[in-house]
Parts: sequence; structure tokens; C-alpha cells
Amino acid sequence: MLDVGIDPSGWVRHKGLRVTGGGQVVEVDWPRLDSWPDYSVVRPRSELDALLADHAVAAGARLHTGVTVTDPLFDDAGRVAGVRTEAGADRTPGEWRAPLVVSAEGLSGRLAKSLGLVRDEHRPLGVAVRRYVRTPRAADHYLDISFDLSADGPTAASMPGYGWVFGMGDGTANVGFGLLDTRRAGDADHRETLRRWLATFPAEAQLDEEHAVTPLRGAGLPMALHRRPAYTRGLLLTGDAAGTVNPFNGEGISYAMETGRMAAETAADALAQPEGPLREAVLHRYPDRLRAEYGRHHRLGVGFLALLSRPDVVRFATAHGLKRPVLVNAALRLMGNLGDGMRGDAVDRAIAVLTRLVPAV
Repeated sequence: MLDVGIDPSGWVRHKGLRVTGGGQVVEVDWPRLDSWPDYSVVRPRSELDALLADHAVAAGARLHTGVTVTDPLFDDAGRVAGVRTEAGADRTPGEWRAPLVVSAEGLSGRLAKSLGLVRDEHRPLGVAVRRYVRTPRAADHYLDISFDLSADGPTAASMPGYGWVFGMGDGTANVGFGLLDTRRAGDADHRETLRRWLATFPAEAQLDEEHAVTPLRGAGLPMALHRRPAYTRGLLLTGDAAGTVNPFNGEGISYAMETGRMAAETAADALAQPEGPLREAVLHRYPDRLRAEYGRHHRLGVGFLALLSRPDVVRFATAHGLKRPVLVNAALRLMGNLGDGMRGDAVDRAIAVLTRLVPAV
């Protein structure tokens, strides 16, 4: 479990998931594990980002806002030695030099692309859209997810993804859906898909567009370590820039934070070495660390996505699997990458063995 030093008190807690699929509905609590708490917490993304930035500043970081990175700076050897920037309404140009640059710029990966690090088109890419609505479901103890996204009900052709309603505890909920097939990327299709799915909820839930408090926003979900190598020529990639989104569930924020810590640890170790081969040797171990941490789980996730793209499989699995709490609990652990490994119970040990049997992506 990642501890970033931020006090979670005051955050809204949830005890588990309410899963809808194949016409079935089941509530499943988060597993009781030694490595993870038996609850989840939520916070609006804008507040989380501010908390992380303030925490970094308190630890000694220098924060600059209103600055856009446009291009990398290269030294005579072709190594990244800083970045070019534009700041303010007048786009004042600037340059920042550093012995090492970390890219946490998301799917766009502008700096990575400038080094020829493009996304592997054979790796999965999803898309998610969401908005906040004012709703009585804001204080729900369970996070809602639904595999029945089709407006025609559970017997219709399922879409390769799921929808969610996450109560924020402040009178609002985060509602949206994620899909694997990015060919559905038109805004009108997304808006209509969300509207038709939310219309399946009772009117008193107030999840419709009339109660929206933010515009509909979307983002790409780069999965399965899609851009490689995660270190080259003075540039470290973290989070979405490296494609660390979990293929099982589209979760990206926790992995961005985890890889941010790994990159920081790598940078500290590398900069403690003299410039040259010793420093580069430390930096070149970073991609191997990402692959060791996520590669096998992501390989299983890619297989899961292949099944998710088959509506008949999704309907059968949800209609029959949700009736069996043991299977739901095991699936929750596998998809969320939650477990105690070989130290855990029979479910954890089975997942650990399965993960070890597959090659890393």
C-alpha cells in the first residue's frame, strides 16, 4: 500500500462495491487484507492534486503554476538536459535546465514523443468520460459499477466497459463510464451513452443531465506499459506517460502515484552517483522495476480485455458469477491488484501463482 504522507481523515469512506451485470446486483465489501485497508476513500481530483502539490512544497519542492512545457532541451550528446516553456497569458518563453527530467504529462507524452517514444498501437487504449451531479446518492456506502451499459438492458449486446456512480459525500457523485473501444470516441456518442445508461436509474436518484454540476469531460486510458522504454537519454516516464493504467479496471491515479514514487527513488539513487556510466546504470533499472511490478498483472489484464470485448462472455460471466460471492471476491482482488500474495489466504495464493505463470507484457 502506498503511503504518500497525506492525512486521509475527513475523506469519504466506502465499504465496498455494488456490482450490476447480467440483470444481477450484488454488494461486495472490500477484502480484509494485511496489505490494504478494508475501505476506500474518495476526494475530488482537484482537491487531491492540490493536497499533493502542497505536500510536495512542504517537503522542499518548488512549484510553478501557469507554465506550459513545450519541448525538451538537449545537450551536445542528444541527452535531455531540461525543457523549454511558455508562461502566462503572453506565453513568455523560458528554459529550465536539470540533470534529469521526469515526464508526468499523461497520455500526450509530448517529451517522450520528441525522443521517438510513441505509443505501442498493439497495447490496449481505453477512454473514460465523467461528470459530477448533485444527487441523494452522494452518501452511499457502496461504489456503484455496472456492466449493463446498454440502454436495451442486460440481454442486449454489452459494451466493452463499465459505468460508475461514486458518491463524494458532499451532495454530489462522480458518474461516468469507461470503454475499451476508442472508436466510440465522439462526444455525441459518449453523451448519449451516458444519458441512456443513467436513465435506467430511478428518477429520484437525480443522476440525469438536469442535475449535472460540471461539464462532461473525457480522457484516454493508456494501459499495459504502452510506451517504452520508461527511461532513456535523461528522461523518466511515470503514470499515464508510461502507460501504467490497470487494464482490468481502468484505474490510473494510484499507479501514477506509485510510479511517481519509484521515479523519485530512482532519481535520488542515480543523482547520488557521479555523472556517467554509474548514474546511467541506476536509471536504466527503472523500466525493469516497472515491468517487474506491473508486467504480469497487466498481461492478465490484456487477456481480460479480450474477454470483455465479447458480449456473450460478459453476459454469461456476470449473470452467473455475481450469484457466487466467493467468485466475486476473488475477481475483485484480481482486478484491483489487491492481495497479500503468498502470505495471504487461498484466494491470494491462487492469484499469486496465476500471475507468476504468465509472461510480463
